[in-house]
Amino acid sequence: KEPGPGGQEDGYGHGTHVAGIVAGNRLDTRRASGVAGMAPGAHLINLRVLGNDGSGQVADVIEAVDWAIEHRGEFGIRVINMSLGTAVTQSYRDDPLGQAVERAVRAGIVVVASAGNRGQTEDGRTVLGSVTSPGNSPFVITVGAVRANGTASHADDTLAPWSSRGPTQIDFVVKPDIAAPGSLIESAGVEGSTLARTRPDRLTGTGRNAYMTLSGTSQAAAVVSGAVALLID
Repeated sequence: KEPGPGGQEDGYGHGTHVAGIVAGNRLDTRRASGVAGMAPGAHLINLRVLGNDGSGQVADVIEAVDWAIEHRGEFGIRVINMSLGTAVTQSYRDDPLGQAVERAVRAGIVVVASAGNRGQTEDGRTVLGSVTSPGNSPFVITVGAVRANGTASHADDTLAPWSSRGPTQIDFVVKPDIAAPGSLIESAGVEGSTLARTRPDRLTGTGRNAYMTLSGTSQAAAVVSGAVALLID
Protein backbone atom coordinates (compact mmCIF):
# COMPACT_ATOMS: atom_id res chain seq x y z
CA LYS A 1 0.00 0.00 0.00
CA GLU A 2 1.45 3.35 -1.04
CA PRO A 3 -0.78 6.25 0.08
CA GLY A 4 1.73 8.89 -0.99
CA PRO A 5 4.45 9.01 -3.65
CA GLY A 6 4.26 5.84 -5.74
CA GLY A 7 6.85 3.34 -6.83
CA GLN A 8 8.28 0.17 -5.33
CA GLU A 9 11.84 1.43 -4.87
CA ASP A 10 13.07 3.38 -1.85
CA GLY A 11 14.53 6.35 -3.68
CA TYR A 12 15.54 8.16 -0.51
CA GLY A 13 16.99 5.21 1.44
CA HIS A 14 15.74 6.23 4.87
CA GLY A 15 12.83 3.78 5.09
CA THR A 16 14.98 0.81 4.18
CA HIS A 17 17.52 1.74 6.85
CA VAL A 18 14.78 2.05 9.48
CA ALA A 19 13.16 -1.22 8.39
CA GLY A 20 16.47 -3.03 8.69
CA ILE A 21 16.87 -1.83 12.27
CA VAL A 22 13.40 -3.08 13.12
CA ALA A 23 13.50 -6.47 11.43
CA GLY A 24 16.73 -7.12 9.51
CA ASN A 25 17.28 -10.89 9.24
CA ARG A 26 21.03 -11.11 8.53
CA LEU A 27 20.43 -11.98 4.87
CA ASP A 28 23.87 -11.23 3.45
CA THR A 29 25.92 -12.96 0.78
CA ARG A 30 28.88 -10.60 1.13
CA ARG A 31 30.03 -11.64 4.58
CA ALA A 32 29.57 -14.47 7.03
CA SER A 33 26.93 -12.70 9.10
CA GLY A 34 24.89 -9.64 8.27
CA VAL A 35 23.46 -7.01 10.57
CA ALA A 36 20.35 -8.29 12.33
CA GLY A 37 17.54 -6.04 13.42
CA MET A 38 15.84 -5.92 16.79
CA ALA A 39 13.01 -8.28 15.83
CA PRO A 40 14.17 -10.31 12.78
CA GLY A 41 11.03 -12.43 12.92
CA ALA A 42 8.69 -9.47 12.57
CA HIS A 43 6.57 -9.02 9.46
CA LEU A 44 6.83 -5.59 7.84
CA ILE A 45 4.07 -3.67 6.07
CA ASN A 46 5.51 -0.81 4.00
CA LEU A 47 3.28 2.27 3.78
CA ARG A 48 5.32 4.70 1.74
CA VAL A 49 4.48 8.34 2.41
CA LEU A 50 7.71 10.21 1.59
CA GLY A 51 9.30 11.05 -1.74
CA ASN A 52 12.82 10.58 -3.02
CA ASP A 53 13.94 13.77 -1.26
CA GLY A 54 12.62 12.62 2.11
CA SER A 55 9.73 15.08 2.20
CA GLY A 56 6.01 14.44 2.05
CA GLN A 57 2.52 15.59 2.93
CA VAL A 58 0.90 15.19 6.34
CA ALA A 59 -2.28 14.07 4.59
CA ASP A 60 -0.45 11.05 3.15
CA VAL A 61 0.89 10.12 6.59
CA ILE A 62 -2.61 10.31 8.05
CA GLU A 63 -3.96 8.15 5.21
CA ALA A 64 -1.29 5.54 5.94
CA VAL A 65 -2.12 5.48 9.66
CA ASP A 66 -5.82 5.06 8.91
CA TRP A 67 -5.02 2.30 6.40
CA ALA A 68 -3.06 0.47 9.10
CA ILE A 69 -5.98 0.80 11.51
CA GLU A 70 -8.45 -0.49 8.92
CA HIS A 71 -6.29 -3.47 7.97
CA ARG A 72 -4.82 -4.26 11.40
CA GLY A 73 -6.71 -7.54 11.68
CA GLU A 74 -5.99 -8.66 8.15
CA PHE A 75 -2.22 -8.20 8.48
CA GLY A 76 -1.77 -8.53 12.24
CA ILE A 77 -0.52 -4.94 12.59
CA ARG A 78 0.45 -4.33 16.21
CA VAL A 79 3.09 -1.59 15.94
CA ILE A 80 3.38 1.53 13.79
CA ASN A 81 6.86 3.03 13.48
CA MET A 82 6.86 6.73 12.62
CA SER A 83 10.45 7.74 12.01
CA LEU A 84 9.36 11.11 10.70
CA GLY A 85 8.16 14.41 12.04
CA THR A 86 6.92 17.89 11.29
CA ALA A 87 6.81 21.15 13.21
CA VAL A 88 4.29 21.47 16.03
CA THR A 89 1.89 24.28 15.12
CA GLN A 90 -1.12 23.38 17.27
CA SER A 91 -2.17 21.24 20.20
CA TYR A 92 -1.98 17.49 19.62
CA ARG A 93 -5.71 17.50 20.40
CA ASP A 94 -6.42 19.62 17.30
CA ASP A 95 -3.63 18.40 15.04
CA PRO A 96 -5.01 15.95 12.41
CA LEU A 97 -1.80 13.92 12.68
CA GLY A 98 -2.12 13.82 16.45
CA GLN A 99 -5.72 12.70 16.10
CA ALA A 100 -4.66 9.95 13.67
CA VAL A 101 -2.11 8.42 16.03
CA GLU A 102 -4.64 8.62 18.86
CA ARG A 103 -7.08 6.64 16.71
CA ALA A 104 -4.41 4.01 16.13
CA VAL A 105 -3.62 3.65 19.83
CA ARG A 106 -7.29 3.44 20.75
CA ALA A 107 -7.59 0.67 18.13
CA GLY A 108 -4.93 -1.33 19.98
CA ILE A 109 -1.83 -0.43 17.95
CA VAL A 110 1.36 0.77 19.64
CA VAL A 111 2.68 3.89 17.90
CA VAL A 112 6.39 4.70 18.19
CA ALA A 113 7.59 8.09 16.93
CA SER A 114 10.95 9.81 16.64
CA ALA A 115 11.46 12.88 18.82
CA GLY A 116 13.19 14.82 16.05
CA ASN A 117 16.73 16.01 15.39
CA ARG A 118 16.22 19.67 16.30
CA GLY A 119 17.78 19.68 19.76
CA GLN A 120 20.77 21.85 18.90
CA THR A 121 21.40 24.99 16.87
CA GLU A 122 24.24 25.19 14.35
CA ASP A 123 26.33 27.10 16.88
CA GLY A 124 25.84 24.39 19.52
CA ARG A 125 23.08 25.83 21.71
CA THR A 126 20.52 23.41 23.19
CA VAL A 127 16.97 23.89 21.93
CA LEU A 128 14.21 23.01 24.38
CA GLY A 129 10.67 22.41 23.17
CA SER A 130 11.99 20.98 19.90
CA VAL A 131 10.07 17.68 19.77
CA THR A 132 8.24 17.25 16.46
CA SER A 133 4.74 16.00 15.65
CA PRO A 134 3.45 13.29 16.12
CA GLY A 135 6.06 12.79 18.84
CA ASN A 136 4.32 15.54 20.83
CA SER A 137 1.29 13.31 21.38
CA PRO A 138 0.99 11.65 24.80
CA PHE A 139 -0.55 8.64 23.03
CA VAL A 140 2.72 7.65 21.32
CA ILE A 141 6.05 6.39 22.59
CA THR A 142 8.41 9.22 21.66
CA VAL A 143 12.07 8.27 21.30
CA GLY A 144 15.20 10.36 21.67
CA ALA A 145 18.66 9.25 20.54
CA VAL A 146 21.59 8.04 22.63
CA ARG A 147 25.26 8.05 21.69
CA ALA A 148 27.22 4.96 22.69
CA ASN A 149 30.51 6.89 22.49
CA GLY A 150 32.37 3.99 20.95
CA THR A 151 31.98 1.46 23.75
CA ALA A 152 29.73 -1.53 24.45
CA SER A 153 29.13 -0.34 28.01
CA HIS A 154 26.04 1.73 28.75
CA ALA A 155 27.87 3.56 31.55
CA ASP A 156 29.22 6.27 29.24
CA ASP A 157 26.14 6.63 27.01
CA THR A 158 24.96 10.21 26.53
CA LEU A 159 21.97 11.86 24.91
CA ALA A 160 22.92 12.98 21.41
CA PRO A 161 23.11 16.80 21.40
CA TRP A 162 20.93 17.01 18.27
CA SER A 163 18.19 14.83 19.77
CA SER A 164 15.07 16.97 20.30
CA ARG A 165 14.19 17.96 23.85
CA GLY A 166 10.89 18.63 25.57
CA PRO A 167 8.62 19.81 26.90
CA THR A 168 6.46 19.91 23.81
CA GLN A 169 5.34 23.15 22.24
CA ILE A 170 1.84 24.38 23.13
CA ASP A 171 0.80 21.42 25.35
CA PHE A 172 4.00 21.19 27.46
CA VAL A 173 3.93 17.39 27.52
CA VAL A 174 7.06 15.83 29.01
CA LYS A 175 8.82 14.20 26.05
CA PRO A 176 10.63 12.15 24.86
CA ASP A 177 9.45 9.10 26.79
CA ILE A 178 12.61 7.09 26.28
CA ALA A 179 15.98 7.28 24.53
CA ALA A 180 17.59 4.50 22.51
CA PRO A 181 20.73 4.01 20.40
CA GLY A 182 20.55 6.38 17.45
CA SER A 183 24.12 7.37 16.62
CA LEU A 184 26.15 5.67 13.85
CA ILE A 185 23.72 2.79 13.43
CA GLU A 186 24.55 0.31 10.65
CA SER A 187 21.59 -1.11 8.76
CA ALA A 188 20.33 -1.91 5.27
CA GLY A 189 21.29 0.58 2.59
CA VAL A 190 19.97 1.38 -0.87
CA GLU A 191 22.63 1.79 -3.52
CA GLY A 192 21.81 4.76 -5.74
CA SER A 193 19.39 6.30 -3.25
CA THR A 194 19.46 9.99 -2.35
CA LEU A 195 21.16 9.26 0.97
CA ALA A 196 23.75 7.02 -0.69
CA ARG A 197 24.55 9.70 -3.26
CA THR A 198 24.79 12.54 -0.74
CA ARG A 199 26.69 10.50 1.88
CA PRO A 200 28.75 7.96 -0.09
CA ASP A 201 31.16 7.74 2.84
CA ARG A 202 28.39 6.08 4.85
CA LEU A 203 27.69 3.33 2.27
CA THR A 204 29.42 -0.05 2.06
CA GLY A 205 28.65 -2.94 -0.26
CA THR A 206 26.40 -3.03 -3.30
CA GLY A 207 22.94 -4.29 -4.24
CA ARG A 208 21.33 -6.51 -1.62
CA ASN A 209 24.58 -6.42 0.32
CA ALA A 210 24.54 -2.64 0.77
CA TYR A 211 24.76 -1.17 4.25
CA MET A 212 24.62 2.40 5.48
CA THR A 213 25.64 3.96 8.77
CA LEU A 214 23.27 6.75 9.79
CA SER A 215 22.34 8.71 12.89
CA GLY A 216 19.07 10.18 14.09
CA THR A 217 16.06 9.76 16.31
CA SER A 218 14.55 7.87 13.35
CA GLN A 219 17.07 5.12 14.00
CA ALA A 220 16.39 5.23 17.74
CA ALA A 221 12.63 4.95 17.15
CA ALA A 222 13.26 1.89 14.99
CA VAL A 223 15.18 0.27 17.85
CA VAL A 224 12.22 0.82 20.17
CA SER A 225 9.69 -0.35 17.56
CA GLY A 226 11.58 -3.63 17.29
CA ALA A 227 11.77 -3.94 21.07
CA VAL A 228 8.01 -3.39 21.30
CA ALA A 229 7.44 -6.16 18.74
CA LEU A 230 9.52 -8.52 20.85
CA LEU A 231 7.58 -7.62 23.99
CA ILE A 232 4.27 -8.22 22.23
CA ASP A 233 5.58 -11.53 20.91
